[in-house]
Amino acid sequence: MKNNFSLFLVAVFAVFTTISQAQEAPFPRRGNIEIIVLFPAGSSADVTARLLAQGMSRQLGTNVIIVNRPGAGGAIGYKYVASQKPDGYSLVWNSNSVSTTFHSGQSTVDYHAFDAVARVLAESPLLAVKTDARWKNLNEFIADAKAHPGKITVANSGTGSHTHISAAALFKAAGVDIIDVPYGAAQVVPSLLGGHVDAMLQLPGALAGHVKGGSMRLLASLTANRDPSLPEVPTALEQGVNVSLEAWRGIAAPKGTPRPVIATLENAIRKTVEDPDFIKGSDNLNVRPAFAPASEFSEMIAKEDAEMARLMQLIGLKK
Repeated sequence: MKNNFSLFLVAVFAVFTTISQAQEAPFPRRGNIEIIVLFPAGSSADVTARLLAQGMSRQLGTNVIIVNRPGAGGAIGYKYVASQKPDGYSLVWNSNSVSTTFHSGQSTVDYHAFDAVARVLAESPLLAVKTDARWKNLNEFIADAKAHPGKITVANSGTGSHTHISAAALFKAAGVDIIDVPYGAAQVVPSLLGGHVDAMLQLPGALAGHVKGGSMRLLASLTANRDPSLPEVPTALEQGVNVSLEAWRGIAAPKGTPRPVIATLENAIRKTVEDPDFIKGSDNLNVRPAFAPASEFSEMIAKEDAEMARLMQLIGLKK
């Protein structure tokens, strides 16, 4: 009887030890990691996120899956992730939209609701037209817009989106009056190719195939320097318009995510971004790997948020 009781105690101790070890096992220890993408499948955000998820899955030894939660310029996805448990299993593929959706009044969630994990990519906002359009460069486009105020239509990814802010800033700086057409992200490219608008402001991932296929022409890049993946495209600055609004994408987690979890995710992202497969995939999509660690990324977001609020106030888009 005594021996049986001793064996029972040993068994109980073993069970509790196993449970304790499982609880203390390093992240990730259970299930899939979800990256919430704020835009529809097939969009630039979606395509680039899937490239990242493939690499992170390999680095972490678990499935990193993409879940699309589009709507309201990203506000729906941000609100969802901010409400999730801060354990590293629900992440957001964030961008400049974390500021634009908040300052435009679309979202009640700002960057303070998240812990920055890592910046991944940089993208160049591009002014694009069909190849049979009458404009060959930005100066011709602006001259025509000045000659025909309120007549030329320019599409973007939606009210308060980065491409919307970029377009508004570009044409305000140029002193021209255009008709802004805030489509959803999935409708922007078809709207131009179908002849429903005259031009669009969009990111490279959505345009690369059409530019290479010869159906679109790029008039300007809204970056400080020419995009290395698009060296033939002059910047707006080069063409006399003082606007530079580079877009970025990265990963953030709900506020309060443990630092060791952030560090594990950051390390997996760094290794992914440095991987030749990711670099090649990024080049094919005309986006630039631009890794920045959590601390640097966090400071960058805070600084940009203040500048975005100022810019949106200036162009009348801040609520």
